[in-house]
Amino acid sequence: MKLLCSSCFLIRGNFGVMRLSLLLILLLLAGKGAFSTSNYLVGLGSYDITGPAADVNMMGYADTAQIASGVHFRLRARTFIVAEPQGNRVAFVNLDACMASQLVTIKVLERLKARYGNLYTEKNVAISGIHTHAGPGGYLQYVVYIVTSLGFVRQSFDALVDGIEQSFILAHGNLRPGPIFVNKGEILDAGVNRSPSAYLNNPSEERSKYKYDVDKEMTLLKFVDAEWGPVGSFNWFATHGTSMSRTNLLISGDNKGAAARFMEDWHDGKDSGNIYSDESHTGSTERIPRRISNIIPEYNVKHRELLDLAASFQASSKREVTKFSSISSRVRSALRQSDKPKFVAAFCQSNCGDVSPNVLGAYCIDTGLPCDFNHSTCGGKNELCYGRGPGYPDEFESTRIIGERQFKKAADLFKTASEQIKGKIDFRHTYLDFSKLEVTIPKEGGGSEVVKTCPAAMGFAFAAGTTDGPGAFDFKQGDDKGNPFWRLVRNLLKTPGKEQVDCQQPKPILLDTGEMKLPYDWAPAILPIQILRIGQFVILSVPSEFTTMAGRRLRDAVKTVLTSESSGEFNGGLHVVIAGLTNTYSQYVTTYEEYQVQRYEGASTLYGPHTHSAFIQEFKKLATALVHGQRVESGPQPPDLLDKQVGFLTPVVLDTPPLGSNFGDCSTDVPRNATFKRGDMVSVVFWSACPRNDLMTEGTFALVEMLLKKDSWEPVYDDDDFCLRFKWSRPAKLSTRSQATIEWRIPPKALPGVYRIRHFGASKGLFGSVHHFEGASSAFVVV
Repeated sequence: MKLLCSSCFLIRGNFGVMRLSLLLILLLLAGKGAFSTSNYLVGLGSYDITGPAADVNMMGYADTAQIASGVHFRLRARTFIVAEPQGNRVAFVNLDACMASQLVTIKVLERLKARYGNLYTEKNVAISGIHTHAGPGGYLQYVVYIVTSLGFVRQSFDALVDGIEQSFILAHGNLRPGPIFVNKGEILDAGVNRSPSAYLNNPSEERSKYKYDVDKEMTLLKFVDAEWGPVGSFNWFATHGTSMSRTNLLISGDNKGAAARFMEDWHDGKDSGNIYSDESHTGSTERIPRRISNIIPEYNVKHRELLDLAASFQASSKREVTKFSSISSRVRSALRQSDKPKFVAAFCQSNCGDVSPNVLGAYCIDTGLPCDFNHSTCGGKNELCYGRGPGYPDEFESTRIIGERQFKKAADLFKTASEQIKGKIDFRHTYLDFSKLEVTIPKEGGGSEVVKTCPAAMGFAFAAGTTDGPGAFDFKQGDDKGNPFWRLVRNLLKTPGKEQVDCQQPKPILLDTGEMKLPYDWAPAILPIQILRIGQFVILSVPSEFTTMAGRRLRDAVKTVLTSESSGEFNGGLHVVIAGLTNTYSQYVTTYEEYQVQRYEGASTLYGPHTHSAFIQEFKKLATALVHGQRVESGPQPPDLLDKQVGFLTPVVLDTPPLGSNFGDCSTDVPRNATFKRGDMVSVVFWSACPRNDLMTEGTFALVEMLLKKDSWEPVYDDDDFCLRFKWSRPAKLSTRSQATIEWRIPPKALPGVYRIRHFGASKGLFGSVHHFEGASSAFVVV
């Protein structure tokens, strides 16, 4: 009190001191204001988008035989929103899906407008796919992308739109003050160039600027809540989602989805069920802790006592259970703190067009020798040339290894991130008709000329596929001639005119998709391009798969504009990343030089040899407008073809178990008095029903539980874990009977004790009614 009175006296008695005190207060307020400008409102959210786990063709390899038949681990939509407290905001959605879809983007934006008004629009929202080739297809609106899925699949589409909306709701609801940090680092062993002969066609002086023929750098954003601390991270790194091959039938997020699981569980102090993980794999990150360490006590009982305890729990089934019994049992749901934002880690895609995760190289399956360098063939046949992942011949192991390599680097970058993002938030977006863009390019010898892009078309080498997933018949990469037989087949669909043939040169046209309109458009013409800025961090949203050099040129072009025209605004550093497969999908973009070689990527560059130059030209315009605060015309709107979609996937009519059995009964149980060791495989088969009856969104089809006491079971692993696989099958295509096989590879860190495996599902009755059921195996002992 005495001090307070003395201060009052000094202020009253000395006007100079009072002025000094006021000045100090103003300086403190100014300092507080300066600090707050480097902080944003940050919100993150994540939601299940797994979709139908049966009967639906997978998107990516375009293989009619690759039909979803279970779950490796679940797919998610992950969203971050960054906002100035009283200003602009941007949102980025990362999907565990093959790519973004124009139709999905349109419908998500409609829902966001209905919910939030004009807060989130096409201008400031980016929706990107990680490029897994193991997710349900049928959700894009153009014919060529849904042929193998028998047309449009409403369940796949709805799962994406609903899941993105829910992830947005969570992210928006979590908006709270907090800083953002950025960090970069190299991963040397997670990607190789699968079309090196095309890359070598780029100018030698350009190639000499780079140490590698693929980008090795990961760029990571670390999001921090001012109260709770770190709440998430998003990173961009280029490698294809093709660790899982086209023979895989289980829904999976592939290597990037796996990396996200590992990092989220690592941060939350959980064991992701990574069955191979040990200290030798984790490198500079800490060992991944056991997920259930805080809820399950150590067992110090004799093996005989465990067997007797297990014998008292026999297989059982139950019908007419509530759907929510599965949701409440999920491991991650059970462990989540309701008052704390869920940690969200996303592994986003970049310029991955020619980058394969099959890092051991491409070999002939008949001879074991390397494939032909220029054409990726074996004895002239592309079907025999396959890339090998680091876990060869086990694709699940390759997926884990490439995912873990990305996770390890992301965790290191996350822990050491120190450069804070500061500055304003801004964005630019426009639609362009890429079928007829005029592009100004330099001429040899000086000056410039105007060229044009073309209506979309795919070349002969497109049908050859890649070393990640070879095509069929007699197609091969590097084909710039075509052949008479396939030209005849092509002409039955659409014969390209001379102008189109000349425009696409040297690509021999196999499918003139841009000019095919029945029953509706086969390929997109109008594409979005977009720039999102968060301080010194800039995201270039591209609707395609850019090759390594195509991405480098685009990044450099935008960087040059931003730094040269910003009056020193980025003198402290500028980070530019490419977000591939974003907002819609238009296949590949190669450099002009790579296009001449006509490997798979060049044959899949839709709009002709000047496609890449068109992207650079238009992105430079966006960057200029961003720097100078200029408005950009929205451009021609893409079509909404939802009402025109047709699908031929038959619905589920009826499910029946065998006579004398119930849904959820074990048809193959664990052996009586069974004992298993860590590393063993436990397999249980249940009488089941089609997973399309209930997608179990935010739920689970499979669960491993551990006995805590005499009658208390605790969930430890579900169908979102690497160690647990849910496989579904019918004895015949039109059979009403089906089985679910649940395989649990016991992780090295599983505790000794009594366990059981449970299955959840839903059956379709005669008149369309859906009944939920669950089943449990007999208990068994793990030692």
